[in-house]
Amino acid sequence: MRRYFFDVRDGNNLAPDEEGMILPSIEAVQEEAAMSLADMARDMVRSRAKRHLAIEVRDAGGPVVEARFQWSMQRSQ
Repeated sequence: MRRYFFDVRDGNNLAPDEEGMILPSIEAVQEEAAMSLADMARDMVRSRAKRHLAIEVRDAGGPVVEARFQWSMQRSQ
């Protein structure tokens, strides 16, 4: 099993994951990234801010998965 790091990008800000998580497969990595991004997106939608979130997953060899979410809402006139 490999250790994967889930770095969080909020707009231009990057918060690197320094601990990482040991997971058995790339499918498990994708699921963890998707679930984490969904949790963060739910909080972002509540704040009503227009933003872009991403989770950039890497292992010792470099990038392996990226999950992105972009949010905006506008009222009709």
